[in-house]
Amino acid sequence: MTIDGGGVRGPRGPIGRNPYQLTEESPVYVISVAAELSGLHPQTLRQYDRLGLVCPDRTAGRGRRYSARDIELLREVQRLSQDEGINLAGIKRIIELENQVTALQSRVAELSAAVEGAAAVIQQREAAVHASYRRDLVPYQDVQHTSALVVWRPAKRPTD
Repeated sequence: MTIDGGGVRGPRGPIGRNPYQLTEESPVYVISVAAELSGLHPQTLRQYDRLGLVCPDRTAGRGRRYSARDIELLREVQRLSQDEGINLAGIKRIIELENQVTALQSRVAELSAAVEGAAAVIQQREAAVHASYRRDLVPYQDVQHTSALVVWRPAKRPTD
């Protein structure tokens, strides 16, 4: 048993965490349950799997296991087919494009975070440069927009 930054770990993984915690991506539904939840026939689910529309996870014995997200996707395929009259090839293309948009949105978010981080570093460096300026150097710009650097030293005050 070891203790690390993530908590206590036993020989089979983290202790105190539920290894059976289910998410929307957890493949838990057998094909009959997935068919019932989606309102489709199991043979339709097999066809969608063969066509690559909805690809469930597989068990060691090659049995299909559907997640809650797969069930939502099955319902959407059915809606597009029945209500919108889109053929299965069109639906497959729509799904591919939606997945691509999602991936691109994720990448844009990553890049935006990187740009914000870089901007913060630049601002810190700029502030450090400004803090290091000598106070006796004053930039000067005349009416004709020519630049010069003027050294200004205050006159010494006569002592009383």
